[in-house]
Amino acid sequence: MKTIKSLLTAAIASTLLVSTQAHSAEKPVITVAYTNYYVPYDFVNDKGEADGIEVAIIKEVEKKLPQYEFKYVPTSDDDLLIGVESGKYTVGTKGIWITEPRKKKYVFPKHNISASVVGIVIRKENANEIKDLDSFASFSGKLVPIAPQDARYSIIADFNKNTKGEKIKLLPSEAFQISDAYTWVLEGRYDAYLEIELSYKNNIANEGAPYHKFADKLNYIRYKGVPTYPIFNKKQQQFADEYDKAIEELEKDGTIAKLEEKYFGERLSAYLGK
Repeated sequence: MKTIKSLLTAAIASTLLVSTQAHSAEKPVITVAYTNYYVPYDFVNDKGEADGIEVAIIKEVEKKLPQYEFKYVPTSDDDLLIGVESGKYTVGTKGIWITEPRKKKYVFPKHNISASVVGIVIRKENANEIKDLDSFASFSGKLVPIAPQDARYSIIADFNKNTKGEKIKLLPSEAFQISDAYTWVLEGRYDAYLEIELSYKNNIANEGAPYHKFADKLNYIRYKGVPTYPIFNKKQQQFADEYDKAIEELEKDGTIAKLEEKYFGERLSAYLGK
């Protein structure tokens, strides 16, 4: 009888030990939310896989951090922002620019994940006179108004602060449709519209774009690169620090440069002074 009891005790102890070891072996889950349509930054490809340069870079970060299990969740802009803030997601990525209001809601890492290019849309008839923001400011400075909470507003505010020449007329906007901005420029109500290059390509330049009919009348001039960042839940400072360390290694070994060439065909980091 004692032998049977001893065997049962040993079996139970062994089961508890295995259960404890299995539990301790479980990795913390990093839930990565990403927008499912923002090509080439973050999207679901035709194979149903998480794709895009920002997703690809986070997957490289994942390789550097084997102590975690990563889970990728495609979602909408609003759900991503609300989900990261609430803790539903650990991290979110969608071509995000840093703004002061966002800094109050999320942890931003020290190192950006990618970059986007911003510039001005002008009439082609003025292409010989407007070459950049300085010449645009001298030409008229009549820019389509921008909402003060829009990150693009601060770009023009910074230009005006730092320029030694003419300033751009920076006016706060009322709500309007994107097509209105193009029409206002074409009609001469304003002489330029500040826009992200990718949006210009998707809205006007590309074949089949919704406003492609304007392509022969409008021109796009690059101004500068703007760093994009993932956002982390406020309780995830440690993970954000680990992300930063991994990004430094990926920059040094050339991985990020290769991914930029793959997704953009160029190094957008060059527009950030890197």
